[in-house]
Amino acid sequence: MNSTEKEISYVSKNSYSTLNRLTEKTKNVWFVCHGMGYLSRYFVKYFSQLNPEENYIIAPQAQSKYYQSKNFKHVGASWLTKENTVVETKNIYAYFDAVLKAEHFPESVNLIVFGYSQGVSVSLRYLAKTKLQCQQLVIHSGGIPKELTPDDFSYLNKETSVRLIYGTEDEYLNSGRIEEETKKAEALFGKRIDIMPFKGKHVVNVELINTLV
Repeated sequence: MNSTEKEISYVSKNSYSTLNRLTEKTKNVWFVCHGMGYLSRYFVKYFSQLNPEENYIIAPQAQSKYYQSKNFKHVGASWLTKENTVVETKNIYAYFDAVLKAEHFPESVNLIVFGYSQGVSVSLRYLAKTKLQCQQLVIHSGGIPKELTPDDFSYLNKETSVRLIYGTEDEYLNSGRIEEETKKAEALFGKRIDIMPFKGKHVVNVELINTLV
């Protein structure tokens, strides 16, 4: 058997979700990347308690969808796997570019980039690649890619704040992993990093989200 794996390019479509309306009263635009197993239309609900006039939420949708159980009822999505990661990452960059171009929000608003779980890695890599300016970066319960360096984020304004959020009882983070991720965050962002642990498991902490603005 002599098989060959080939590669092509083609035009593809993908959805994304928004919450609230972008108006002259909007102060904060959130670009929020969900974790594995989520769909964007459900993930935006975690931000529903924010002031709707001042906060506009943009939630991109991971392209790779799958059934989460054998009854084929609930659908989830994943950003990346170990399969063809380099190409898939480039596809995500192009998709994020398209979403931000379509939304075209004014530079006067505060941009908050928020990554949860698997969404941490794609959001951080996107910032490092594109040098997108943001007023706040939120790293919530996810792993920081090992290849990233302080130089990747040296472009950020001095006023940009970075929050590292994690649950002290997170089933995916033991004490050693928490220490490792904290050290990586401190190495990348220095004094601007704000460590915000909470008592809880691997869940989106809505209470902390509401305190970020």
